[in-house]
Amino acid sequence: MSHGSTAHEVLAVVFQVRGLGSGTNAKKPQLSVLLWQRARYPQRGAWSLPGGRLRDDEDMTTSMRRQLAEKVDLREVAHLEQLAVFSAPDRVPDTRTIASTFLGLVPSPAVPELPPDTGWHPVTALPKMAFDHAPMVAHARTRLVAKISYTNIGFALAPTEFAMSTLRDIYSAALGHQVDTTNLQRVLARRGVIIQTGTVAQSGRSGGRPAALYRFTDSKLRVTDEFAALRPPGGPTGFLMPS
Repeated sequence: MSHGSTAHEVLAVVFQVRGLGSGTNAKKPQLSVLLWQRARYPQRGAWSLPGGRLRDDEDMTTSMRRQLAEKVDLREVAHLEQLAVFSAPDRVPDTRTIASTFLGLVPSPAVPELPPDTGWHPVTALPKMAFDHAPMVAHARTRLVAKISYTNIGFALAPTEFAMSTLRDIYSAALGHQVDTTNLQRVLARRGVIIQTGTVAQSGRSGGRPAALYRFTDSKLRVTDEFAALRPPGGPTGFLMPS
């Protein structure tokens, strides 16, 4: 296949942990990705990552933020970073198009008002995806799981203040396996990632001792332990860092 020109697009894999909450109607928290449904050919009806062509007068990060705001009205992105380049010659029909992907994270309290053709989908149950967008989601999730182990990236998925049980649910959803609350609190506090706020959560209908509230010490990404490793699923605690 020959190509007379080459285009460049930017695409965002935007994650949010959905389903946090309590009560009889609460759902199990799930890591979800933001997708929009194509209305035109090729692959009409398939679901795609938000994004589009890079303009001549903008860098990739500026373009990505602009397109998230313009196309899916998403402005509450707590973290955005470039991930990878997908450059297979036949990844899309017609004009050869190179794609640069970004990882975007939205904190769980945010409820963005999305267009009718856009919605959140659990990463474990993706719909029919357009082009090579499914591998892009898989790659971004792998990077998120890795970064959870050696950075403070959880700040971009969590509320400003949270009980440790909420943070446990967020980490469990992002990692895809259960995390032990006590061990999580111990590890993150020892690294200086989280601190207590000095306040407590409101008591629920069942009563009991109110849970202490925590917050992240930083709202910017930083490496906390470059040699950290996660315990494989099935381990006794589900979350382990080197001592």
